[in-house]
Amino acid sequence: MSEDSNQLLTDNEIAELLPEIPGWELRGNALHREFEFANFTEAFGFMASVACVAERLFHHPEWSNVWNKVSIDITNHSAGGITGLDFEFAKRVNKLA
Repeated sequence: MSEDSNQLLTDNEIAELLPEIPGWELRGNALHREFEFANFTEAFGFMASVACVAERLFHHPEWSNVWNKVSIDITNHSAGGITGLDFEFAKRVNKLA
């Protein structure tokens, strides 16, 4: 990961990068995606895998789980918005889904 991964992205850069993370959308000042699984066990297992990604990147989402659904929002609070690190997180999470 480069130092630029913590640099705040412009609206145009975000729009250009969004197609690289299917299923994610811009919601306010964060990237957002909802995942649905067959049951709670699968959803919780997915969350455990996402937690490992978050720890590796030292970049942690705001998320929730209701039975078989997981909702994730990711933003870089220290940078004040969306950075390359958010996109890296989203790409890695997409590989788990």
